[in-house]
Amino acid sequence: MSRKLQRTEVCADCSAPDPGWTSINRGVLICDECCSVHRSLGRHISVVKHLRHSGWPPALLQMVQTLASNGANSIWEHSLLDPAQVQSGRRKPNPQDKVHPTKSEFIRAKYQMLAFVHKLPCRDDDGVTTKDLSKASSFDCLYVHVHLNLQEKGTTPLHVAAKAGQILQAELLVVYGADPGAPDINGRTPMDYARQAGHIELAERLVECQYELTDRLAFYLCGRRPDHKNGHYIIPQMADSLDLSELAKAAKKKLQALNNRLFEELAMDVYDEVDRRENDAVWLTTQNHSTLVTERSAVPFLPVNPEYSATRNQGRQKLARFNAREFATLIIDILSDAKRRQQGKGLSSPTGYNSQLSQCQFPHFVSFFSCPPLYFSTCMSSCPPYVVSIQSMDSSDLSDGPITLQEYLEVKKALASSEAKVQQLMKVNNSLSEELQRLRDANQGPSRCKAKVLTTTPLCSP
Repeated sequence: MSRKLQRTEVCADCSAPDPGWTSINRGVLICDECCSVHRSLGRHISVVKHLRHSGWPPALLQMVQTLASNGANSIWEHSLLDPAQVQSGRRKPNPQDKVHPTKSEFIRAKYQMLAFVHKLPCRDDDGVTTKDLSKASSFDCLYVHVHLNLQEKGTTPLHVAAKAGQILQAELLVVYGADPGAPDINGRTPMDYARQAGHIELAERLVECQYELTDRLAFYLCGRRPDHKNGHYIIPQMADSLDLSELAKAAKKKLQALNNRLFEELAMDVYDEVDRRENDAVWLTTQNHSTLVTERSAVPFLPVNPEYSATRNQGRQKLARFNAREFATLIIDILSDAKRRQQGKGLSSPTGYNSQLSQCQFPHFVSFFSCPPLYFSTCMSSCPPYVVSIQSMDSSDLSDGPITLQEYLEVKKALASSEAKVQQLMKVNNSLSEELQRLRDANQGPSRCKAKVLTTTPLCSP
């Protein structure tokens, strides 16, 4: 993202200048304070990325630039553009407003409740439920019509975009859950269509999208991604620090015994945790440390996704307790088992979308977006995204025995020797916040408060 664009753009939620973050799936640029709220919503609502300190595939960055510059934010704030709304007292926050509750309540209403989006009911025969319509916009209806028509032809919007060489449209479709490896009625995938039409760059990008999950896990550990010409996996080695204890071996066996659905859920949850940790690292690099202590801006564990079961949400949050070595061990186990499952070694018999897992075609964003999204009327409007919604399975649905994701995580929990220290640091952090507030109440000088915080910041990160 060029500095020229950064200087002319403002935060989509509070109009603060020079926004440093973006919400990829919402197509907007946001400031640091508003980003803290977006992160607390969870990736199923907003997928955030720093514009300058995060790694960007060029096509994805170009897609975000295009959406932002073509007014995607006006979709999320449609009703606020009506002068009557201003007269009624409904307005967006100013940069000077407090994060809590002013900015946070507005952002939740805007993206979680879709309170300001234009609603346009579709036909009764579209097969859309009342719940869907309550969250629908005019672009949702366009999506329904296009998707149903394409379904009749046995293809998907991504096939159409790939064949036409529409790289930005394809990028947006993948962000919203389209599977680059999904075959049509003739057995051809979007990647096949792109290659056959001579869109080599798009075809290579779709391959990267297909292996986004395992690529990012590998990059998190060793800073490298496979080239996908000589192989699809990089499995890092930790010869000196890899946990070879009996508990670790037992955990690995349980992971291998998970059926494809639960293994895929675990892999996607670990992907979310990697994203949280990477954004935390960027956050700590770019933020004022005194703000981190006094404001509720940190995201100490994955936010709850209401589409997931309570058991899965608990397991996702426990991932934050793993120290660096334990988390690396888990990632290596997942990468190794993903490769094993792709090669068809000891696989269970998958059904439905699980059949993709046997080819390691992880629908890496599929379960991150569980409600019908909105679609943008920019240059990408020819093929609105289609979304697959995945629900968690109960233990009664398992085909590979009584082993559950919770059991696997409980075994890993036994390795979390640092849990007590984390809890202690969190208590210290709370104490520091209370002490800082007392100092402020007593009208202490700002220099003394700042010095107190800066000398204790290492204790603020659990």
